Amino acid sequence: MDNDKIIAFYEDYTQRKGEDNRPYDSRSAGLEFHYTKKAMDGYINENSRVLEIGCGTGYYGMHYASKCKEYVGVDLYHKHIEIYQQKIDANGHANHTCHVGDATKLANIENNRFDVVCCFGPMYHLPPDGRQLALAECRRVCKPGGVVALAYINKLGVYVGVCIHDEGRDTYPNKATNEFVLRHGTDDMKPDIFFFTMPEEIEAAAARHGLQKLRNVGTDYFITKYIVDRMDDEKFALYREIADEMFMHESCTGMSNHALLICRKG
Repeated sequence: MDNDKIIAFYEDYTQRKGEDNRPYDSRSAGLEFHYTKKAMDGYINENSRVLEIGCGTGYYGMHYASKCKEYVGVDLYHKHIEIYQQKIDANGHANHTCHVGDATKLANIENNRFDVVCCFGPMYHLPPDGRQLALAECRRVCKPGGVVALAYINKLGVYVGVCIHDEGRDTYPNKATNEFVLRHGTDDMKPDIFFFTMPEEIEAAAARHGLQKLRNVGTDYFITKYIVDRMDDEKFALYREIADEMFMHESCTGMSNHALLICRKG
């Protein structure tokens, strides 16, 4: 993993848009966060010690910190941590901390410490070898019988989405992008920043580290990114019923843009 390239990407993204506003940018952006929380709520309680790797500016941390015994956020990008720390200070959460760290080498975190380990960003940016390092670290810091949750990007969900988008259908699909996405599991525009997978692949990778699948759910779908934002309130309410149904059925997961694999450490 080239950390410098990922940090440069986040610096550019923060200047243009900002990680802190991502859940609120649009209805489609909010769906990923809504369904991730819905999937995780049953695993985090007042007795849980929770680690979030790739915590960004603390969206999930600010939601869960008051609901658990301890919440620790780790992120590669120092500006994310600076913003996150300001939120912690403002809210006075004594059980809530954050620091800069690398998902592939979680320095100063002891073995078997956390009941729940949420890896919500690194799998987007790690190639297969880096993924293996991060999975080993997730397993190491998770207690036996604890839960590890891995967010990832589906290569088919994201690719089909751009193929049907009004601004993409004249360009996609094409031979070069098929090679990037289907053969190598990388983004065609940022092949060294975004890495994709599929449900079966991420499950197999997790299983190699003794992580047993509990659920593998989609958190948004290929139509949402460009279509849902144009719906009026009445149509969006009807769409949410469809999204709820897709969320309940694992057969839909592979066509989700983002997805979440929830495992137990055996």
